[in-house]
Amino acid sequence: MYTPSFRLDGKTAIITGAGRGIGRALSIGLAQAGAEVVLLSRTLKDLEEVANLIKSQGGKAHVMSVDVTDRSQIYNCIKHVKETIGKIDILINNAGINIRSSATEVTDEEWSAIMDTNLKSAFMMSQEVGRIMKEQESGGSILSVSSVAGHVALRTGVAYAASKAALIQMTKVLALEWGDHNIRVNSIGPWYFETPLTEQLLANEEYLNDILAVTPLKRVGQLDELVGPAIFFVSDAGSYVTGQTLFVDGGMTIQGF
Repeated sequence: MYTPSFRLDGKTAIITGAGRGIGRALSIGLAQAGAEVVLLSRTLKDLEEVANLIKSQGGKAHVMSVDVTDRSQIYNCIKHVKETIGKIDILINNAGINIRSSATEVTDEEWSAIMDTNLKSAFMMSQEVGRIMKEQESGGSILSVSSVAGHVALRTGVAYAASKAALIQMTKVLALEWGDHNIRVNSIGPWYFETPLTEQLLANEEYLNDILAVTPLKRVGQLDELVGPAIFFVSDAGSYVTGQTLFVDGGMTIQGF
């Protein structure tokens, strides 16, 4: 057989920032591929809507209100998942924020909020889940949502770009350190996708035209177009891939912005 399996049957996946946008799409996509998903966010209402949709399609979903910038909440969450489900096969680090300030206007509070949410939370989640994956014979797969902003200079702001660049480098180091435990660590780097967070920006015709001018495919991405790359990384189809970042960007990073 040379056709790889993209199925996730029998696997348990934790997704952070699962209530809206990219996290919502990845949660639904992994569940449709057969995974039992644990949805994390601070807003239960959004999570419950996603979970109900997954269950209506015959999938398994659990929701937990967790602030992923709080170590104690992460620890208690991972402990609960391990005790109730028994294993953790997949972690998706998706939680993220941006505050668009010019470099001279960034406050200490803004810098800390962005770094804590985009980078520190991903490390703490990976660290706590990694401890469990190291004990499992099957290992596991960790996938972080980085950004093209971590690879090329954008207008998104220095704090956001720094957090995403660090996330890409963290991916490489964790892959190197945990490879002998059969833990694969990768990331995907989106360009502009239609989400609640980008809706206002994309409604600005001048801004949208600037984006399209540097995007070879001449359009922004649709959320379902992130699901395939994510499933590749966390399924057996990507079993020999680790430490990599795939830019899902319509070709944007081949020329810069």
